[in-house]
Amino acid sequence: METKKSDIHSGKKLMVLGSTAIAIIFIIYSRYQESSTFTPDAADSIQRIAYGFYIILLAAFGAISYGIYLYHRNKVERKEKDLITIIAITTWNRKSKKIFVLAFVGYGIFFSLVSGTLVYQPEVNFAIHYGAKIPSGFVAPCCDDPGYMPKIIIYLTEHVGLQIIPINFVLQVIVSYLVGLNAAIAVSAYTISKKGRGMSTIGAMTGLFIACPTCAGTFLSIFIGTASGIALSIALTQLQTLFIAVSIPVLLVTPFVMAKKLRNPDGSCKIDPTK
Repeated sequence: METKKSDIHSGKKLMVLGSTAIAIIFIIYSRYQESSTFTPDAADSIQRIAYGFYIILLAAFGAISYGIYLYHRNKVERKEKDLITIIAITTWNRKSKKIFVLAFVGYGIFFSLVSGTLVYQPEVNFAIHYGAKIPSGFVAPCCDDPGYMPKIIIYLTEHVGLQIIPINFVLQVIVSYLVGLNAAIAVSAYTISKKGRGMSTIGAMTGLFIACPTCAGTFLSIFIGTASGIALSIALTQLQTLFIAVSIPVLLVTPFVMAKKLRNPDGSCKIDPTK
């Protein structure tokens, strides 16, 4: 029992440590986004800091992921009767894990398309217009609004590339994880009410527009028309905070709503985590 409690505390510590590290590197790096600080003498130093930013960011996500795993596993082993334990047990079986991975990856790819992370410009030849070598990539250290630098640019072909923006990347991981979690629980909670399913759907759809509402508007203009698409892009940009405020809380609350449907009268879970 002591080992289980220790692992849960370790999981919490890793999640807090990783989250704190991400917040700190965003705050620190924002100090280097003034164009006046990016002098020829400081360029090499800021470039190295940009590399360090992504190393720490990936390490932080690794710590958070392992922390979630420890916390999740020990919630299953302790078999308590709180809703978090119900969620943990529900998503521990093999089928739910597969659903989670498929939803996480699939939603992540779709998010990349609508957020502008995956760039396709058939009318622009990257080699001609930007003098880029194909394939190639680099880290752009400066200068933009806080959270948008350092940016990773990768040229895959003459017309396809990747544009990895830190804040978009963080939001993409968070929202994709929550969508995967919701999908994994929904597979088991097939008896939940239509209202519960609606909440999950709303959370997933609004989550699409968190990282880049302007890109989402451009995406929608394919179906709506150029003029309407531009107007919608402006509206979505202005409502960016609202999309964030609506989607993430809904995706966080929905698992608890569905978990109640999977709870026995004695508080135990209806799902067998070994199946």
